[in-house]
Amino acid sequence: MPITLDHLRRHAIARSLFAPTTLPRAIERLGFVQADPLRAPARAQDLTLRHRVEGYRAGDLEARYPKLAVEEDFFVNYGFVPRELHRLMHPRSARTAWPASRWAQAQEVLAFVRERGVVHPRDVDAQFQHGRTRNWFGGSSNASTELLDGMHYRGLLRVARREAGTRCYAVRDAHEPAPDVSAALDAMVDVIVGKYAPLPAPTMSHLVMFLAAAAPQWRDQRKPALARAKVRLPSAQVAGVTWFWPAGENPASRRHAPRDEVRLLAPFDPVVWDRRRFELFWDWPYRFEAYTPAPRRRLGHYALPLLWRDRVVGWANVSVRNGQLRPEVGFFGPRILDPTFSAAVDDELQRMHRFLGLA
Repeated sequence: MPITLDHLRRHAIARSLFAPTTLPRAIERLGFVQADPLRAPARAQDLTLRHRVEGYRAGDLEARYPKLAVEEDFFVNYGFVPRELHRLMHPRSARTAWPASRWAQAQEVLAFVRERGVVHPRDVDAQFQHGRTRNWFGGSSNASTELLDGMHYRGLLRVARREAGTRCYAVRDAHEPAPDVSAALDAMVDVIVGKYAPLPAPTMSHLVMFLAAAAPQWRDQRKPALARAKVRLPSAQVAGVTWFWPAGENPASRRHAPRDEVRLLAPFDPVVWDRRRFELFWDWPYRFEAYTPAPRRRLGHYALPLLWRDRVVGWANVSVRNGQLRPEVGFFGPRILDPTFSAAVDDELQRMHRFLGLA
């Protein structure tokens, strides 16, 4: 049977919006969970996990993080990764080489963190008084915070927990580097494909190039890794685009039939993240407008695409005022009058209520 765009769209939804499971299993299945600090009405990681974790409540990931086998780290985006993936990326270098004086500071801080166990950035600042420094976007930052960020990125420290949203650090256990660079990069590519499949070829190439941040020490090995992936992964030419997906999956399977469900999806949800694929599937260019000046916004500050069965039919901006959920919904084309749709919207809003802990 020839694979069609309908097949690919249903495959994407069915494999990503899998039956809710436990938090560790959901993270393992997703491969990694992108994080974002904006709350509208909750953080992106929570909005992503609520569809995939049984009984999930906003903040569960942060609360349970210290006991989970996951790490905060940078993969193709910043977020939460299983420890197996975390180990593949370290020890990592960085684009900017530190001078000897910076490494000396880092070693002093490392000894301090090892002695304390877990430290808040203010503890480091009080101990060493590193002062202020210019950050990457031209403003002024606490120099201790920036040093800790750099030590975390290089694998000297790990995030042990958060306090009021601030990362608290511990010394990261040392691990030997991956013995086989090609195998490590292939495993990373498999995580990318496993999360975002089916992928258009340009998106896969784009994401593999993002591995420059995950493993900058292997920047020169990205193109060979991409070439290997294009050979070993199943693919098809559909709508003038080459698509890839994991081995053993069949995009044309009847098991991918859409369910009578409505889902409000976060801008960073795996179903939504690839704007190229989104437009191919649903024929409209979704844009994240949180950082767009208000007069120029078309959909709203934090528009959540509204998925009905296998179609994105509109969007919603959801807020909480005086303890009440306030959804503002927009549609493409005429409103849907199907009573099944209305019942599905009610179900999704009830799930959102429970997720946010509202009455």
